[in-house]
Amino acid sequence: MPPSTARQTLDGSAPLAQERVLSTLNRDGSRRWIHPRPMPGRFMTARRSVAWALIAIFAVLPYIRVGGRPLVLLDLPARRFTILGKTLLPTDALLLALGFVAVVVTIFLLTALLGRVWCGWACPQTVYLEFLFRPIERLFDGSPGRRRRGIQGTAVAKLLKHIAFVVVACFVAHTFLAYFVGVETLARWVRQSPFEHPAAFLVMAATTGLMLFDFVFFREQTCIVACPYGRFQSVMLDRHSLIIGYDERRGEPRGRLRRAPGAADDANAIALPQAPRTAGDCIDCGMCVTCCPTGIDIRRGLQMECIGCAQCIDACDAVMTRIARPKGLIRYGSQAAMEGEAPRRLRPRVVLYPTVLAAILTVFATVLAQTGGFDLTVLRGLGATFVEVDSATIGNQARIKIVNRTEGEGRYLIEVAGLESAAVHAEENPAVLAAGESRTVGVLIVAPRAALATGHRRVTIEVSDGAGLRRERPFVLQGPHGSGTR
Repeated sequence: MPPSTARQTLDGSAPLAQERVLSTLNRDGSRRWIHPRPMPGRFMTARRSVAWALIAIFAVLPYIRVGGRPLVLLDLPARRFTILGKTLLPTDALLLALGFVAVVVTIFLLTALLGRVWCGWACPQTVYLEFLFRPIERLFDGSPGRRRRGIQGTAVAKLLKHIAFVVVACFVAHTFLAYFVGVETLARWVRQSPFEHPAAFLVMAATTGLMLFDFVFFREQTCIVACPYGRFQSVMLDRHSLIIGYDERRGEPRGRLRRAPGAADDANAIALPQAPRTAGDCIDCGMCVTCCPTGIDIRRGLQMECIGCAQCIDACDAVMTRIARPKGLIRYGSQAAMEGEAPRRLRPRVVLYPTVLAAILTVFATVLAQTGGFDLTVLRGLGATFVEVDSATIGNQARIKIVNRTEGEGRYLIEVAGLESAAVHAEENPAVLAAGESRTVGVLIVAPRAALATGHRRVTIEVSDGAGLRRERPFVLQGPHGSGTR
């Protein structure tokens, strides 16, 4: 380890770090506030387009309906999740588990292929912080490296900035709440007094407060300290995964450029040297550090704090253009490619993850195709296994649980197949269920004693909704052994 980075303890046992442990901490342990300088470029333009598209989708999604149902509604009190117009109930635990595992495997696959593309391009933390809250801050406080204009930086501007923060946080919190209660309920609550729905108001207020704490105070520390994804990347990446890296072979040794005589007094103006350059292409201007939203130096190699936002690429490319050097000193690539190795696109994890994901999605689609209309569960009745209705008839009790998944009233006819002489006796048949209702119907299935001579008989309980959908469940009728000899 270089002498500047560590020193020995008095007993000579372990080195003590002298440089910054976290990019958001100063050496004395105080908070280092990061105000990244926005760098225009091709990646910033692309990320801004993606970010605003995601914000628009987030704001519009609760208002979209499919077949009369919200596109997305996560009704936790009723334990009903509506996703893509499809309603999932607590009985759909397998679907929810498969969906969760599919998301995890997809993250593993994307990370193995594209590195932390999620963090830098699509994570809500990055999208809202870098393209909503920080632009508002720069509007009232001024941009780093530029002169303030008008009332920027004054007490009035700071007050207006925090008012804007609260308004934006309230809007995001209300939109977030719409995913759980629906836009109709949310609109009604907004027009009512908070005392008429105190629980929902407290949830909205707490969500707004958490967003203000996150985006106004905690900021990039969420990515560095709180989010575990940066720590997971060490096991999800390999040497051929796509990352943002500094080409050390081309950039080193670093050397600063001197301003040519007569150059304009502009901090951004960099003049070409008069003599041929013998150092590497990196002129140690520090622009890649100035623009980094987590405050790291990408030239130190792959770091946990790097979110893959590509701001340093735009900054470095602009500098390379001004000094007439090729772009790409900092670029997207792999660790292996940066070291001159041939790229390997086909790797074990790149084959394994898609295979596992395809299997999970196949099972998910199969289970989802069987879900809809209504759910049917058949259980044996409580109490005696069977009853003797009369000398010639045996009865078996059954509990038929029906869940109406539709948005309208359903009528469900219960029948028995596999034994023509069997009949279903119930207080209500067909059973009428309201939209979304779940009910357990008790029935008595009666059959001739002669049909149960062996002590049991396999039959099928069929339930139909009158609209062409029919579900079947096996059932075993029980009776006294040898009952056919009576």
